[in-house]
Amino acid sequence: MNKKINITYNVVIIVVSVLIPIIVAILSRVRIPNVAPLDILPPIYAIINGATAILLVVAVMQIKRGNTRKHQILMKINILLSLLFLIMYIAYHVTSDMAIYGGVGISRSIYYFILASHIILSGILVPLVLFTYKHAALGQYAKHRKLAKITFPIWFYVAVTGVVVYLMISPYYN
Repeated sequence: MNKKINITYNVVIIVVSVLIPIIVAILSRVRIPNVAPLDILPPIYAIINGATAILLVVAVMQIKRGNTRKHQILMKINILLSLLFLIMYIAYHVTSDMAIYGGVGISRSIYYFILASHIILSGILVPLVLFTYKHAALGQYAKHRKLAKITFPIWFYVAVTGVVVYLMISPYYN
């Protein structure tokens, strides 16, 4: 493979990986005036997170069975679901006030620990997914497998904790 193309992909991945958290952080503080809140979105993106977690496991099962084609399809679906989640997350937060967790005691500490780890790992996940995908798309399967062993558990954790965060905060939505 052309070294220049590989460098170009790497630069694009790094730029996208830096821009996404910055854009999300900025837009999470923006409210579009005179727009109805999109209150329907949080349960939908929780479902998307749950579906992603399930499909990640199924994708790993498929590759372990040697079914490369099904694995590729499932991973592309997971990337699309993650993109859809991101769009819905932003749409919700630019139309709605942030929900505040109302639990007390140990549940509050647990919630904020899960939320913080979810947010931090979701930021780390973006370049991991993109580099893992790049290696597969370019036929660099040894690099893909090595990075996928790191990417999968983080992606799975982020997907599962996305559902947990929603279930814990949902009683406190306005």
